[in-house]
Amino acid sequence: MAGQGALRRTPLYQRHLALGGRMVEFGGWEMPVQYSGIIDEHRAVREAAGLFDISHMGEVEVRGPDALSFLQRLVTFDVAAIPAGRANYALMCRPDGGIVDDIFIYNLGNDYLVVINAANIAKDVAWMRDHAAGFDVDLADASDRIGMLALQGPAAEELLAHVAGRELAALPFHAVARGSVLDVPALVARTGYTGEDGFELFVATADVDRLWDGLLDAGRDSGVKPCGLGARDSLRFEACLALYGHEIADDINPYEARLGWVVKLDKGDFIGRETLQQVKQEGVKRRLIGFEMVGRGIARGDYAIHTTDGTPIGRVTSGMPSPTLGKNLGMGYVPVEFSTEGTEFDVIVREKPVRARVVKMPFYRPRYKK
Repeated sequence: MAGQGALRRTPLYQRHLALGGRMVEFGGWEMPVQYSGIIDEHRAVREAAGLFDISHMGEVEVRGPDALSFLQRLVTFDVAAIPAGRANYALMCRPDGGIVDDIFIYNLGNDYLVVINAANIAKDVAWMRDHAAGFDVDLADASDRIGMLALQGPAAEELLAHVAGRELAALPFHAVARGSVLDVPALVARTGYTGEDGFELFVATADVDRLWDGLLDAGRDSGVKPCGLGARDSLRFEACLALYGHEIADDINPYEARLGWVVKLDKGDFIGRETLQQVKQEGVKRRLIGFEMVGRGIARGDYAIHTTDGTPIGRVTSGMPSPTLGKNLGMGYVPVEFSTEGTEFDVIVREKPVRARVVKMPFYRPRYKK
């Protein structure tokens, strides 16, 4: 996946250009932000299905006698509770409770596959290797060997059944299995980042282009469209799924980010456990909230949040008009006393205060097939 100049490119770069993809920089990669348009692609995923190139994501293979005990030490979730053939969301935290990255762990039976964020690959791999001392474990950065596609939306299951068979398409939520998709060997998981049912497909980088072409061709009649990072962001935003560098970061702890459900304090020791136990006991001082704009204006990431009398209290992490709900929505951090539903504050939009109101999260209820 070597790139040209400072930016890296996935194996599908030329196909993105051929499809009219508008390329942008993202986490050190040159990626398509849209093809037919963000709203059009967003609606395709909500109503039919969309195909995303996510080959920029990182993958780390974890093997060896101490693979489980190493991961138990490394992450907040109870990895022992993930049976073979299943996957789960987890966090890697610092000793002070800040989030190193949010990850997905796939239990493949004899080993584990850990998926990490594209912008954090070098940092995460170094973190994992730094904390592998004393464990009989082998860590392999497979990011350049593995390509990923995400097939997401209500039509995804039927399309996968057509090209891979009913058995793979019938995988339960968060299950993972090896199989063949359009005669391409693949690891298929019922996971995703859109708030819709769907699958993520792991294949050898040499096979990504063949699988991409085949899926788009097979899905043409059912409305499957290629989708870029713009729709990926708006889809995860409506479902209030965290984005690293926005809702989560190394100076934000899981309880502030409403991710306490992925912290299993009773599983045994892990990096950050002592601090997080204290945070849970004492409570947080700030919290991630969702809000809708009451006044005219669009909230954007890093916009300031003030009280209605002008005192700075927080910042916006993500904000945009919601294509599905037709409202200007946002997420951000505020002191806990301002986090109750119905509380009002001002978002500073172009140096002017615009009224906003705290609303229930998520904005869009995910439709995972469970």
